[in-house]
Amino acid sequence: MSIYAALGGATTVSAAVDDFYERVLADPELAGYFSGVDVNRVKAHQRRFMTAAIGGPAAYRGRPMRRAHAGLHIRDADFDRVVGHLAATLTSLGVDSPTIDTIADTLGLLRVQIVDEPAEAGGP
Repeated sequence: MSIYAALGGATTVSAAVDDFYERVLADPELAGYFSGVDVNRVKAHQRRFMTAAIGGPAAYRGRPMRRAHAGLHIRDADFDRVVGHLAATLTSLGVDSPTIDTIADTLGLLRVQIVDEPAEAGGP
């Protein structure tokens, strides 16, 4: 069984994306990345991306991650905050820790495509 099916399919993915963006947009360290952005459009892309990433039926046809995030100057710490908000969202929806860890590990592989301002050597 895929993670998508185990989580409850489209209904759960939709609820997760809505909750996730509430958390991200309420985070003063992250909200600025969404200034002037059509958040509903971003959510629609995120639903398709998440569905594809966890084994659901939707194919993600958005821009490659590097291109979608180019010029945003995303830092390692911000990437970690986003993953943390996703983990909190999934926890609130009753997703078990091993599944959350699997999803976080999958997202971790995208770090090199999304972060364009990595922490300096010896920094935090």
